[in-house]
Amino acid sequence: MCGRYMLHADVEEILQHYGIVKGRVTHSWVPEVFPSHEVPIVVNRNKRELVPMKWGFPAPYGKGIIINSRGETIDSRPMFRRAFRQKRCIVPVNAFFEWSRAGRDKTKFKFGLKRSALFSLAGIYEDFKDQTGLYYKAFSILTIQSNPLVSLVHNRMPVILPREQEAAWLDHSVQDVSLLKPLIRPYDESEMIMERV
Repeated sequence: MCGRYMLHADVEEILQHYGIVKGRVTHSWVPEVFPSHEVPIVVNRNKRELVPMKWGFPAPYGKGIIINSRGETIDSRPMFRRAFRQKRCIVPVNAFFEWSRAGRDKTKFKFGLKRSALFSLAGIYEDFKDQTGLYYKAFSILTIQSNPLVSLVHNRMPVILPREQEAAWLDHSVQDVSLLKPLIRPYDESEMIMERV
């Protein structure tokens, strides 16, 4: 599961990192991102763009929001399969958080990459309509079984995309599940750092 992440980069840093000429994100956001917050997301609609989106698909029957989608079943779940084939996105982050539990006590841990201050989580997005009839875009972060490092704290982790796989993930001409599913895997723990916060 991924229920909180950090993004303290500004818009210009994100645009430069992803080679985006122009983004439509003009607002600011808090560095520690919570579900339902609106944040900048990278999409590819003929060219790479930075687009503001809310974190979390609306759950059926108005019962909250769905912030994560399981990578193992994303191609078969009705809520996610169309977005998985046609609306994949990148969630820029500087770190993500997980909590360990011991009885009533919870300890917060921050996970990042050794060689990159800004990195990419695999996401999907869709268009939704709110109660007033206005359309908005929302995203969900893919998760997978944890690697040995993250498993010390939690059994799930977000799908981290290596730089060389970002273009393939954003390429919506690729809809073959057999080509996409290999991108959904635990990240190499030797390239990650963990810090108690």
